[in-house]
Amino acid sequence: MGFPVRCDMDTAGGGWTVLQRRISNSDFFKYWHDYQTRFGNLSGNFWLGNQQIHKITEQGWYELRVDLESMDGIVAYAAYNVFSVGDVNSGYKLTVDGYNGNAGDSLAHHNNRKFSTRDRDNDNHSSNCAQHYTGAWWYGGCHDSNLNGKYGATGGKGPVWETFKGNDGPLRLTDMKIRRWLPANSELFVTV
Repeated sequence: MGFPVRCDMDTAGGGWTVLQRRISNSDFFKYWHDYQTRFGNLSGNFWLGNQQIHKITEQGWYELRVDLESMDGIVAYAAYNVFSVGDVNSGYKLTVDGYNGNAGDSLAHHNNRKFSTRDRDNDNHSSNCAQHYTGAWWYGGCHDSNLNGKYGATGGKGPVWETFKGNDGPLRLTDMKIRRWLPANSELFVTV
């Protein structure tokens, strides 16, 4: 595969590959090519790249964890035991299922949606959701979550997770990460 990633070895047992991270004011109102290939800095704010996310998730069954922190310091998370992103021909279609956590499920609306950016309108709304909500996401018509919205913006245009802080409460921190899913009853075998 051959690309650098940020790992989280602490959260919920570790073993996570971070896909997206917002920790400060950052410009995520970018174009299709930027989201396809990657942008940002792995030690700060970044998007790993839809092509890289697809290459990772096509290798097996992956789970997703989304960690969130509101501007007033409240933390929550949403976890999904099924997560994958399709290839470019699918429009990097999102597959997500099996929610648990305490942030609420603001990703179910986006299941089976194509990715949209300001210059590639793949949503099913009469206008371009990415343009209107100053971000890029798996918009439907338009969103229940918008983690790539304009940092600090209100009115659904900032990083939001509707079931956690509503559309008016932009988030201070967002962190999307995946790891290979192992059933709770599975046994790991080591050959010596």
